[in-house]
Amino acid sequence: MKIKDIWWKVLLFILMTYVIVAGIAFPIVKSPSTWYEFPNIPGLDEKAKIIFFHVPTAWLAVIAFLMAMIYGVKYLRKQNLDDDAKSNAALQLGMIFCILATVTGSIWAKFTWGAFWHWDPRETSIFVLLLIYGSLFALRSAIENEDKRAKLSAVYSIIAFLTVPFFIFIMPRIMPGLHPGSADDVNSGPVVDFQMNPNMQMVFYLSLIAFTILYSWLWKLSYKSIIIKDKLSKKLI
Repeated sequence: MKIKDIWWKVLLFILMTYVIVAGIAFPIVKSPSTWYEFPNIPGLDEKAKIIFFHVPTAWLAVIAFLMAMIYGVKYLRKQNLDDDAKSNAALQLGMIFCILATVTGSIWAKFTWGAFWHWDPRETSIFVLLLIYGSLFALRSAIENEDKRAKLSAVYSIIAFLTVPFFIFIMPRIMPGLHPGSADDVNSGPVVDFQMNPNMQMVFYLSLIAFTILYSWLWKLSYKSIIIKDKLSKKLI
């Protein structure tokens, strides 16, 4: 294995280890005095540390769905099934990270609001996204012809992504709700607006970097596995 194929994996391991340790073990105090202390945020308290895991998963879901759309457009232009495989790999990871964002958000909701689900605008919007993209997998599995499947999937992924900015960034912010960042939120604005304490901000951005590297690695592995699976299927026919 080449050195260039190893260094970024070492970097990923170091970053993820630091983020996990910091996100779980670093204490929240009223007046931080050292680099490993976070400030108390009214309304969030210790639960504020979920931002190091919940936000990156939601971020990667958006990135994955964006990549699915981009490679969908490339397929429509060049009719290259490799682009469809890349789009499909991004779609699969997008669903995984969207589910992880939903699960981590539900856990946070349980400890903050007393129940895992309240049909808050942000909860509702991510649930709708899961339905939209889940339907795409049902569509792909129902079509045997690979060219037709790739074409319909590409068109669907383009249309589906047009809803992502609205459901992720717009609707939850313009409607009143329980989630931080809602229209009537007055407590956790600094976190939602990324105006955090420098210590917390550093861990947060390192978390985004680590999860993005992880996504890139997983996407390449997923794409290659889809290609290998397709080749094996064609040989067996």
